[in-house]
Amino acid sequence: MFEESIVGSDLSFLRISDEGVHPAAYQIIKGAKSFRLKVYIWNLTPGGNRRPLDEWRIQPTGLPATGNIVRFLPELDGKTAILGWNERYDVFAAFDVNKHLGPLGASPSIQLRENSLQQARLNGIACHFKGSEEIAFAVKPTYLSVYLENMESLHACGSSQQALVLLEAICNDPKSVDDRDIEQRVAAPRRFAIVSARKALRDANFSERVLAAYSNSCAMCGAQMRLLDAAHILPAAHPDSTDDTSNGIALCALHHRAYDRSLVTFDTGYRIHRNDEMERKLTESGVDRGLEAFRTQLFPTIAVPPSRDDRPSPELVAKVNILRGWHLS
Repeated sequence: MFEESIVGSDLSFLRISDEGVHPAAYQIIKGAKSFRLKVYIWNLTPGGNRRPLDEWRIQPTGLPATGNIVRFLPELDGKTAILGWNERYDVFAAFDVNKHLGPLGASPSIQLRENSLQQARLNGIACHFKGSEEIAFAVKPTYLSVYLENMESLHACGSSQQALVLLEAICNDPKSVDDRDIEQRVAAPRRFAIVSARKALRDANFSERVLAAYSNSCAMCGAQMRLLDAAHILPAAHPDSTDDTSNGIALCALHHRAYDRSLVTFDTGYRIHRNDEMERKLTESGVDRGLEAFRTQLFPTIAVPPSRDDRPSPELVAKVNILRGWHLS
């Protein structure tokens, strides 16, 4: 399940350890960036007798002893994840390895509350403050990349009450916290953690909404195969850009690059246009192999979401076409 979730959350991996070895070691890859990851993982189960009814836990057993002591051994040149998989809610629990570096004892367990699992199933990620500056997280599989890439910043919020309050708000709705909130309420050492968490969760929330609106299919060719991006119509760096679904479009990797490079576009009536001048230059340069197949794969118009509120904003479509030099009638 972990490896499936890695791929489903837009990451790639190379397993470094042999199959079946626990903890497992991976090289996690996203674009040009990568990091080493050690993963401890168990099933997340109810707390058991004499424990609160809403408590769920992992029991970290079966680990080798080091010097007659059983403990977690962090990855020195990378990240270490302690995870629990909950089949009932289809989410992971994630714990901070830095809070569990001592001897594990004879019958160890690490807990979080059921409400966090419920909230993560709804919102993608949820936090549970355990006390002693420790935060545990519940994470939906499609948000696993958000957690793994930002785990240090996320767990660091446990050391600040104000950061924790804002983190809880961000997990519920990334749009509910703005720069002024962070500037006024969080001390400088923890601002980076909150800003990183907000950006990651806003990006993931945008991606999830856009891909769902387009039924996980490329709007220009219909491809799926988990090769989709939630592309901004007006790029995120533009001051008028938004994270509204109407500023997004689901595109396969090929058509996302083609759209960003102005090889293709679409107009306010959703008709797809090819860049004849760019195609001519490709042909003259002798780098047009695959161009004919590229043309035939394109729909005449983009496939739009059923809900009109989710469809591309004509205002943003027109603006980006002007910015990219398209002259469309």
